[in-house]
Amino acid sequence: MPDTAIHDIALQRIDGRAASLSEYRGKVLLIVNVASKCGLTPQYAGLEALYRRLCPAGLEVLGFPCNDFGAQEPGAEDEIAAFCNANYGVSFPLFAKVNANSAPRHPLYGALIAACPQALGSDDGKLRETLARHGLLPALPTDILWNFEKFLLARDGRVLARFAPDITPDSPVLLAAIESALSAPAPTDRS
Repeated sequence: MPDTAIHDIALQRIDGRAASLSEYRGKVLLIVNVASKCGLTPQYAGLEALYRRLCPAGLEVLGFPCNDFGAQEPGAEDEIAAFCNANYGVSFPLFAKVNANSAPRHPLYGALIAACPQALGSDDGKLRETLARHGLLPALPTDILWNFEKFLLARDGRVLARFAPDITPDSPVLLAAIESALSAPAPTDRS
C-alpha cells in the first residue's frame, strides 16, 4: 500500500518555497541528509552524477541539509546552496535544513525512520567504529547514524531501503536497489 502520508508532509525548498513530496509522485526518490563540512561531503559529486544519469529514467535525488551531526552544516540556506553549486555543480533539489535526530525531529525523518528503522551498513564498519571511538553514536539504534544516510522510496512513496552513510552513491548495493525500483511499474492513479 502506498504511503500517501509521506507525500503530504510539508517541506520547504532551500530557497524558502513551500514543497512536498507529492511533487514527485511516480518517481523513485533517494532522500539524503547532507552536510557541507563533513568527511563524506564529496558524496555530493556521486549524488549529482547519479542524478544526471538516472533522472531521465525517473530517479529524483533530494538533499536535506542537517546540522545534527558534528555541527557540520552550520551555514544558512543561501550559503549551503552556493557551496553546493560552486563545489559540486549540484542540480538535484535541495531543501531547507531539517532536524533528522534532534528535537523537534522533522516529520519527514520521523516517517522515514518509522518505515525503515535500520540502515544497511557497509561491510567494513569503519564509520561506526570511528563514531563510537569519538562518542558520536546516536542515542537510539533507529536514529540516523551520520550525514549522508540514504532512504530509497518507490514510485508510490513506500520506503524500500535505508543505507548507511558509508554506502556511497556508486555502491553496487545502492545502484542495484535503485535500478530495481526504477524497473518496477509506475503506480496507476486511482483517484
